This record gives sequence, C-alpha cells and structure tokens, in this order.
Amino acid sequence: MDKVNEQEYLGFAREIILRAGAIAVKYFRRPIPIDSKNSGSGFDPVTAADREIEAFIRGEIASRYPDHSILGEEQADRTGSSGYRWVIDPIDGTRSFISGSPLWGILLGLMQGDRCLLGLMHQPYLQEIFYGSSAGAYLERGPAQHPITTRATRALRESTLYCTHPSMFTDQQDYLRFMQVADRCRMMRYGGDCYAYCLLASGCIDLVIEHVGGPYDIVPLIPIIVAAGGLVTDWQGGSAVSGGKILAAANATVHEQALSILNE
Repeated sequence: MDKVNEQEYLGFAREIILRAGAIAVKYFRRPIPIDSKNSGSGFDPVTAADREIEAFIRGEIASRYPDHSILGEEQADRTGSSGYRWVIDPIDGTRSFISGSPLWGILLGLMQGDRCLLGLMHQPYLQEIFYGSSAGAYLERGPAQHPITTRATRALRESTLYCTHPSMFTDQQDYLRFMQVADRCRMMRYGGDCYAYCLLASGCIDLVIEHVGGPYDIVPLIPIIVAAGGLVTDWQGGSAVSGGKILAAANATVHEQALSILNE
C-alpha cells in the first residue's frame, strides 16, 4: 500500500471512529439493557452500544469502500473483492463499559492479506485516540498529538505485566505458565482490556499476556504497538492476527524472556 492510500485510509478511520465514540458516550454510565451471547453457562455481555457502533462503522466502510471486506465481533463477515479487510471491535471491554470503568475502547484496523496495515483505539470518555501505521505510533488527546514509543526495559525483574483477568486462561496449564512469567516480573496488574496494550505502546508498561477471543480483539492493536517499537505474537512467537494466546512486549529482549518461560 502506498503512502497516499495509507494516509487516506487512516484519515477515514479516524473520522468514523470519532463519530462512533459519540455513540458510545451516550450510553456510557447510563442504564442500558445487557444481553449475554452465551445461551448456556458463562456471561458474555453485549449491549445496544456494541450493536449500534458496529452497524454504524460497517455502514460507513461499505459506503466509502464497497469492495473491502469487513470482519466484526457482532455481525457476520462481509466479503469484498479487494485484498483489504477492516476489523472492528465496537467496544473492546464490554464488562468494563457496563461497570462504568473507562478502561474500554473502540477498535478499528485495516489488513491487506495477513498484514496489519493500520490500527486505532479510541477511548471517547477520556478523549484519546491511539493509532499506528508505517508512519509511526501516536496518541491524540483533544487537540494535542504526540508520538509514542515503548520502553527499553531489559529484564523481567524490571517489568510491569498486565492481563485483563485470569479467567481468560481456561486451560490450567496456560494459567500456570502465565503466573510463572508474572512471578518474575516487578509488578503484575489485572484489568485494562485494549487500554493495557496502548499503555504498553505509550511506554507505561512492558508486557501484556492474554488469551483473547478473535482477530477483532488484537488486529487493530498490533500496528499501534509495532509502530511504537514493540512486538505482538502468539505464545509460540508466531503471528497473532487470529487471536488466541497473545504475548505483547515493549521490546525484543523482554519478549524473548517471557516467550522462553511460556514454552518451558
């Protein structure tokens, strides 16, 4: 993708994600009906905000780029004739959203084949947009914008590790491997959803280790972290674009150390 097209797509994505943020804010910290996508045991919440935001973003993409594919969390895939695919998570962190915590965000990314070209995370309540592309990684807060970079931490004992919640690890062995990394870090905190990955990109923390649901949970975050100087892989060091077990790190050194423990 040439630079002209990249800037066009990034500008378009920024415009619609800002408008989607206005939809989210009108629901946030107000009474809202909540459904569970699980018909049996377990609670997998979805709200009117999730559905309205995804429908809005899908409509804007289909109108502007009718030949582009769309993958979203709440609706069926749309297959286009081009090699471009937009990936949407209308509210990443719905549990935080319905609890009144601001640690959620709207995710939007663009892929070409298996390549993550650009990604954005918008937290409208905090008036922040994190975005990344080949031009770099940036945090926009209100009218201010500045580049972001990951930390140069050299050892796990100096690292801060985040994970949204231990219940992500439904396999006991996966949880034990995660805890082996956590035990060697300076500090470990739960919470954050997509916001934790942006904290990593902006140099506040060093590692995020999780088990996420699908591409929409991670694809839009990959370009932000990579452009900021970090790495995002699965637990074997391979591509993370399909979701699953994720290891995001501020740099190659702490990534290698964590990866080694996860595969002991």
